[in-house]
Amino acid sequence: MNVAEPEILFARKGAAGLVTLNRPQALNAVTLGMVRALKAQLQEWRGDASVTRIVVTAAGGRAFSAGGDIRALYDAGTSGRHGEMLKFYGEEYVLNTIIKHYPKPYVALIDGICMGGGVGVSVHGSHRVAGDRYLFAMPEVGIGFFPDVGATWFLPRMPGQLGAYCALTGDRLGSADGIVAGLATHRVASSRFSDLAEALCGTVPVDAALAAFAEPTGDTKLAPHRASIDALFAGDRVEDILAALDADAGEFASKTALTIRTKSPTALKLALAQVRRGRDLAFEECMRTEFRIVSRVVHGHDFYEGVRAVIVDKDNAPKWQPASLGDVSDAEIARHFAPLGSHEWQPPNLDRA
Repeated sequence: MNVAEPEILFARKGAAGLVTLNRPQALNAVTLGMVRALKAQLQEWRGDASVTRIVVTAAGGRAFSAGGDIRALYDAGTSGRHGEMLKFYGEEYVLNTIIKHYPKPYVALIDGICMGGGVGVSVHGSHRVAGDRYLFAMPEVGIGFFPDVGATWFLPRMPGQLGAYCALTGDRLGSADGIVAGLATHRVASSRFSDLAEALCGTVPVDAALAAFAEPTGDTKLAPHRASIDALFAGDRVEDILAALDADAGEFASKTALTIRTKSPTALKLALAQVRRGRDLAFEECMRTEFRIVSRVVHGHDFYEGVRAVIVDKDNAPKWQPASLGDVSDAEIARHFAPLGSHEWQPPNLDRA
C-alpha cells in the first residue's frame, strides 16, 4: 500500500530548520493542512535556541508555490461551505503575520513560479532568494479575486507605481525585476541552490552565507517602462488609469490596457483600492482589511466564474458580473472594506506564536 507523502516536510540540519513545500504535482499549491503544519513548526522552532534560521525550499523544480489550493476553495464555495473557505483564509493570514514578525532569519529559496499563497509564505520573510526560474505574479484579478496574503502591505511599498501595475495586470516578474521591486533580496544561480542550502545549515551568519553566493541583479524587463508605469498608474480610479494608457501612443501602454480589460471589473477596483489604502496601514491592519474583503468576495459571483473559466472548464471566457467598470459602484467597493463586527480577523499573539 502506497502511503502518500506529507504535503510539507520538516527537518533539522545543523543550525537550520528546513521546510520543503511538497506538492509538486499541484505546483506546491498551499492547503489548510500545510498552513497549520508550518505554523506549528515555526512556533516550535521559535523557542528552540539551537535553530538559528529557517530555510524554505520547494520540491519539483517547476514551482516554489503557484498559490493557494484554488480548486478546493472553489469546490467549497460552490457547495455553500463558505465558512470552510474563510477558515483557510483566516489561518493563512495568521501564518503570513507570524512569518512577517518571525524573530529569526527566514530564508525562502525561490526557483520557479511564486504566486498568491506561495508569495505569502516567502515575501514576508527576512531573506528571499531568487533563482534563474524565479517568476513572481499576483494574478488574482484574472480569476475575479484580489491580491491577498499581505499584498495590501507589500504592493504599495514597491517602488513608484509598480504595485498598482502588478495588481491590475497580474504581470509576471523575473528575478531581476523581483530584486528591483523589493520582492527578492538576493539573486543566486539555480545551479548553486543546493550548495547555498547546505551553507545555510552551518554556523556562518545568514547574511554572510548569502553574500558569498549572490550575483548581480542583471537586466530587468520593466526597466524601459518604469517611467511610463509611474506616470500612467498614478490615478486612484481604474477608469483614469485606463484613460491614461489609452492616451499614450506606445505599444507597451496599448498592450497593458488590453490586458487590464480582460480582468474582473469588480476585482480591478478592489485591487486598486486596497493598494491605495494599504500605503497608510500597519501590517496587521492590512491583513484585517484583506479578511474583510474576502469575507464578501466568497459570497459574490466573479471568483467562482473566474475559476470556472480558467481552471475548471478552461474556456478562458469568463462572464463577469458586472461586466463593465462603470457598473461597479463606489458603494459596492466600500462595502467590501466595511468592518465585520464579531467576525473580524484577529492577529496572532506573537508572544506565544
